[in-house]
Amino acid sequence: MQTPLEGVRVLDFTRVLAGPHCTRMFADLGAEVIKIEPPAGDITRFATPRRNSMPTYYAQQNVGKRCLSLDLTRPEAVELMLELAEQCDIVIENYRPGVMQRFGLSYEVISARNPRIIYASINGYGSTGPWKNRRAYAPVVQAEVGFTKSQGDHGGGGVYRNDRHSHADVYTSLDAAAGVLAALYQREKTGRGQSIDIAMAQVMLYVNEHVHDELWDGHDDPNWVRSFGNEHQPVVELADGEQVIIAGHPAAPGSFNSYIGAIGRLELDQDPRFATPANRQEHLDELVGYIREYALTVPDAETMEAHCSKFKLAVGAIRSVAEVCDTEWAHERDVVREIDDRGGGTYRIPNAPWKFSDAPDVGVKGSPRYRGEDNAEVLSELLGLGLDEIAALTESGVLSQHVPRQR
Repeated sequence: MQTPLEGVRVLDFTRVLAGPHCTRMFADLGAEVIKIEPPAGDITRFATPRRNSMPTYYAQQNVGKRCLSLDLTRPEAVELMLELAEQCDIVIENYRPGVMQRFGLSYEVISARNPRIIYASINGYGSTGPWKNRRAYAPVVQAEVGFTKSQGDHGGGGVYRNDRHSHADVYTSLDAAAGVLAALYQREKTGRGQSIDIAMAQVMLYVNEHVHDELWDGHDDPNWVRSFGNEHQPVVELADGEQVIIAGHPAAPGSFNSYIGAIGRLELDQDPRFATPANRQEHLDELVGYIREYALTVPDAETMEAHCSKFKLAVGAIRSVAEVCDTEWAHERDVVREIDDRGGGTYRIPNAPWKFSDAPDVGVKGSPRYRGEDNAEVLSELLGLGLDEIAALTESGVLSQHVPRQR
């Protein structure tokens, strides 16, 4: 059976995370992705942990791609890229605005050679506007668009700190992929390609479900719990020391009755402290205290989930990534895959999440490639270059390669 993107070819000028995760999705969906790296390499090639000179961070975001390494300051390298772009469906880049233009690889130049090309640019604040030239990584963007402040105000007691996770990169990769696939579909009807400009900052507002609440300047009804904030959903400890999260605001209409039913305290419905949502929010610590007292009598997470489910409350254990990846659920869903560590062993990375009924072979394929490892294969296969030509380009510094010596 065909994979969904079989026959689609992507020229990938991305690095670090927002772009590489987007293009890894295309590789997992069956597209041929050709990653282009400068002689210095993607900076994640210098990350740790690593094995056999291959960082696991790089491998997770770039497995399944072919890899070319060229010096794009050289006209010969740019011409090679233009020739490759003629045979590609999609170009994706996440340099700052203006960099691809300086290389001579702008949308205007490439689309003149291939009018069907779909050209996606991922950057911090967009390719237009007064902030377009600002340097932007995920923590900076998250600070600028209110994400960091919201986390500190609503969950961190007014203390602001960088989140460990690069939300702006990952969310942007998802929205970029959606935009590219939409353009690919539109091309089927029009025959024309187009450019797509994706700003990380704009994405972070688009995916933030609380923006409407932050911008609200109308009347507040004290008897309604605002929005669907998760910060007040309780974390409780069980008798065996394990901690679980219960979904649902304890003060909200509906959730309150589920909670007091689950903990066997129906009399709290008549307690004036909890008579209205406004009262409950005023006495939220006391209400959560009753929930915590009950939780300490429950032997384990499985029992807690089974009991709370009877009252329409969802429960989840606080696990490490390693713990969840070793569960029966993870094994059944093929959540992680072992990939070649390029030294005769393997290590694990997350698999793609899609389960297609008519394309079962979607997900991780192949092995992570060393910088420039596929120079000769790609250029001979797609452009017809001979081995002598490729050797000459390598000798002159147009092409570059780093393949560790076999031990």
